[in-house]
Amino acid sequence: MEFKSEIATLDVESPATTGTIDLNQETERIYLSAPDVGPQEKQFLYAAVESNWIAPIGPELTRFEDELATVSGRKFCVGLSNATAGLQLALLAAGVGPGDVVLTSSLTFVASTNSIHHVGATPHFIDSELSSWNIDPGLLETTIEAMAAYGKLPAAVVTVDLYGQCADYQAIEEICARYGVPLIEDSAEALGASHRGRPAGSFGQSSVFSFNGNKIITASGGGALVTDDEYVAQRVLHLATQAREDAPHYEHNEPGYNFRLSNLLAAFGRGQLQTLPERVARRRQLNTMYRELFADVPGVGFMPEAEGNLSTFWLTTLTLDPAVAPVTATELRLKLEAHNIESRPVWKPMHLQPAYKSQPATLNGVSDALFQNGICLPSGSGITDSDFERVAGAISAALGVRV
Repeated sequence: MEFKSEIATLDVESPATTGTIDLNQETERIYLSAPDVGPQEKQFLYAAVESNWIAPIGPELTRFEDELATVSGRKFCVGLSNATAGLQLALLAAGVGPGDVVLTSSLTFVASTNSIHHVGATPHFIDSELSSWNIDPGLLETTIEAMAAYGKLPAAVVTVDLYGQCADYQAIEEICARYGVPLIEDSAEALGASHRGRPAGSFGQSSVFSFNGNKIITASGGGALVTDDEYVAQRVLHLATQAREDAPHYEHNEPGYNFRLSNLLAAFGRGQLQTLPERVARRRQLNTMYRELFADVPGVGFMPEAEGNLSTFWLTTLTLDPAVAPVTATELRLKLEAHNIESRPVWKPMHLQPAYKSQPATLNGVSDALFQNGICLPSGSGITDSDFERVAGAISAALGVRV
């Protein structure tokens, strides 16, 4: 298919070379965050197949769990079918159920909210702070104080490490500890990040990672829960394996789930985990390149990296002030699409989603504005310099600037 530019031909000076890019040429699609696969994944997967450990549980899964526990600074890890399952099991292990209220980020992917719904609890959405776009600790504290005054504390707090950046856990952990509210960290997007020297996944009672195809590392799917609480780890493992009791026959005292990660996918994930630092470094490099090219353009801003944080920049995300910038976020997205370049709006807040708009929320307007004016740019660690040149050229044309 031919993708034609709205301009004739744009000469763009490459960051790596000097030359021109013809944006009218037929081009392959550049994705937002495509899987980045190297030779080590194939080696790990082939070895697992050769060992004949094809069944769901096997030595590669155990090794992957051990390695993830180490990376996240945790004592225990349970490999699961996906991070959403991990959040659901984390809530169950924390004793959350019907009639409970769980405070959670509004600016996020729907999985964290769905997990609350699936255990029968009510989500109460908390808006974002501008310094990190994550859950606002001030609004969180105000909401818990109000609930305490009415004699019903939240059953848990579920935070989200948005776009690869940790929330303000220095503040959030103190608030949750003061009121005795369990904290669960959704770090699906942030494996390899850190907050004040502590790795993503090390906060709260338990944390989850995602290995979906678009994440920092992938196993083609899958996820994991990490914790320092042995009871939580054993409870999650029990529920994830159909709640089978220790008996020679199949004995079940309660309903369970088929939520375990397979040995083959774990082998693939182990191969990806070998190069985690390089993957994070490349995403951070791309973020720097975007900032250097466009940060001085009037009306253009980028998701900030909060003090004390090291973000993976899973996705580089910018904002366009409609009163100043030459295009809106929607117009930029459509112009990129015309060049066969995938981009995406910032997450639509949960309090605006039809499925959850009737749920309680504590809002300050930040996430609404970010959704209206924000756009996620191609950020995968497998993006080549020439891919970046194409994206940079298309953005430059849309903004009416030369790079």
